[in-house]
Amino acid sequence: MPKKSQKAKLILSPEKKEQLQRIANSRKAPLREVQRANILLRYSEGIPIIGVEKMVHVSRPTIYKWIEKALAMGIEEGLKDKYHRPKEPVITEEAKAWVINLACQKPTEYGYAAEMWTRSALADHTRKYAPQAGHDCLKKAGKATIQRILEDHPLHPHKMAYYQERRDPEFEQKMAEVLCIYKEINLQNKAEAAGAPPSVITVSVDEKPGVQAIQNIAPDIMPEPGKQSRMMRDYEYKRLGTLSILATLDLHDGHVIAQVHDKHRSREFISLLKEIDAYYPAESRIRIILDNHSAHISKETMKYLASRPGRFAYVHTPKHGSWLNLVETLFSKMARTFLKHIRVNSKQELKERILLGIREINDSPIVHRWKKFDFAHAL
Repeated sequence: MPKKSQKAKLILSPEKKEQLQRIANSRKAPLREVQRANILLRYSEGIPIIGVEKMVHVSRPTIYKWIEKALAMGIEEGLKDKYHRPKEPVITEEAKAWVINLACQKPTEYGYAAEMWTRSALADHTRKYAPQAGHDCLKKAGKATIQRILEDHPLHPHKMAYYQERRDPEFEQKMAEVLCIYKEINLQNKAEAAGAPPSVITVSVDEKPGVQAIQNIAPDIMPEPGKQSRMMRDYEYKRLGTLSILATLDLHDGHVIAQVHDKHRSREFISLLKEIDAYYPAESRIRIILDNHSAHISKETMKYLASRPGRFAYVHTPKHGSWLNLVETLFSKMARTFLKHIRVNSKQELKERILLGIREINDSPIVHRWKKFDFAHAL
């Protein structure tokens, strides 16, 4: 800053001082305007440049620049940025298309180990190979540049979403059969409410494997007024093994039949079928909605079913379509209630807690209904 302007004083009227003070204290004004207002206020109070630098935390050349501008052109101009004509875009449309094409392919196709692109990896590859492809405008491209190009489309190659491919050639037909049964059950349940029992009892069956028995290493600390509002739990734990839940959901009254085993083989599934057989009246036909697990169609299972001719009828969900089975909503309820954050001291305790949770569900059963699709649209 010239020596003359260093000695010049910045005299503010009460109105200008109030204006600058309002901007300096603002939480909504841009940071650059807040800094400039503080610079001009402190300088007008006779604080040396070195003092202004310590108070506002900006460099001396910046302080000199805005003081000199205010002295020469007034306070209003001292707060504004100098007008400049926007530059023409440097990155061509062809270069942007090259980046988009790159983002739509896997890094492994270019010899990298990663499965997915990150913005940094895209920027590094772009700077290295874009000039060779005739796009010199990308030779200094950074993460922000790549991000702006991707946002225009938009593309998020650094994120993963999952879908389920329909590998069953009869998927539509099997889905329609299951949904028709759900519609039939709704009608049956209405008729049963009027006094007519269902001619066929329909149940939904599946397994929930891998339920972990986890033991605390340290005791939980319970909530206490004035100290903590939540239960506290040590982050370390011990794994004691896993159990499988085999469950049957009655689609008419919500009753649950469940067994808990170390494994879920044919013998465990047959054990569940025997309990189902014993629970329902001997004259009833039991229709079972289930997936294509090997235990459901094994030789041992088929042999048992043959010993009870006419008692059971299978309805299979499509392959990779187990989400069509309503018992999954029961397992979801378990995961959100008594299985949530569960800690035990043994696998036996876990088994007892699960069976206790099933009894609590049966104390207040809820009829599960299919609500995911409109029947007419799905069929």
